[in-house]
Amino acid sequence: MHFRPLHDRVVVRRIEAEEKTSGGIIIPDTAKEKPQEGEVVAVGPGTRDDSGRLDETTVKTGDRVLFGKWSGTEVKIDGEDLLIMKESDILGVIEPKAELKQAA
Repeated sequence: MHFRPLHDRVVVRRIEAEEKTSGGIIIPDTAKEKPQEGEVVAVGPGTRDDSGRLDETTVKTGDRVLFGKWSGTEVKIDGEDLLIMKESDILGVIEPKAELKQAA
């Protein structure tokens, strides 16, 4: 992909939701909601504060993130459906389970 977001914007690829519930019920396409989980594909450099200092973004390419249901702008880049949103629209980063155990 040859797209570089500006300022504190982040490009996210949605991660598709499960086709089945935990009980084994298959969810039809018409009943599925858009996933609110995605993978960061590209990150802007950050914003400048009043003194001109660069405040870098805290997410990085490859992070799995959760975002709000109505967050971002849907775009198609190189035939792929992506979301462009401000970093503040991201609710949190999903850490792998191994890292969570080490932090505790």
